[in-house]
Amino acid sequence: MPLVTLTSDIGSQDYLVGAIKGRLLRIDPAFQIIDISHSLSPFNYPQAAYVCRSAIRNFPEFTFHVVLINLFESKPEQLLLAFHNNQYVICADNGLLSMILEDKPEMVIGIPLEKAAIKNTLYCIDIAARAITQLANGEPVERIGIPDAEYNEKNPLRPLLGESWIEGQIIFIDNFENVVVNITQEQFEQQRKGRRFKIVFKRDEVIERISGSYADVPQGEKLVLFNSAGYMEIAINKGNAAGLFGLRGFNENTESHAMMHNRLFYQTVKVFFE
Repeated sequence: MPLVTLTSDIGSQDYLVGAIKGRLLRIDPAFQIIDISHSLSPFNYPQAAYVCRSAIRNFPEFTFHVVLINLFESKPEQLLLAFHNNQYVICADNGLLSMILEDKPEMVIGIPLEKAAIKNTLYCIDIAARAITQLANGEPVERIGIPDAEYNEKNPLRPLLGESWIEGQIIFIDNFENVVVNITQEQFEQQRKGRRFKIVFKRDEVIERISGSYADVPQGEKLVLFNSAGYMEIAINKGNAAGLFGLRGFNENTESHAMMHNRLFYQTVKVFFE
């Protein structure tokens, strides 16, 4: 019984998520389907990479993760099926795979799409479902697609590093308006080297210690902790940090507009070490 996760930017307003699950079950009623999220922002690759990467690592080995993000950035010619750290990822050939994995996958198969087919979301899910069934049944990869296929890559959004500082970007704002920054605890400690630090954002907001939980500070006070995914998080105990501080994350919808006006299209958080 293959375990299959679904992540998308489709939302839940219409029929499509239900139809996707129906198509999966029509191809193999034994699929166990788990939703990760269908509320990701359209075209927001850093956000999608963070959510997928943080969820995938918690699943049993050999789970199939179907990522339906920006399927049609360009006219699709193939889907990608990657295997890495004992997990399978199926996604569009749009650069997101390298951002999720932050590494070269151990295996990549290019699954060709029929040239004459109407390449909509349900067609793509049919192709993905058949590939999952073939793999689960032990068919060789050569019968599923093209091994070691060439594919598009995008660089992960990594923090900038200096001798006495590290600068991260806001990549996600959760339902409580806690703000996630692309600095992991491991990166923070490696750069810190036991030194004191100041975390600075919005010019004059400063935090000088890492909390273990939201309750470490009085209600209404700001704090920084490392969340369950291991990423830096700015929060307010029983408050909404993003709204109160006017923080926002990367949004590719505003990228071209911001660049035209010579402005950053995401906000940064900087840590100074002393």
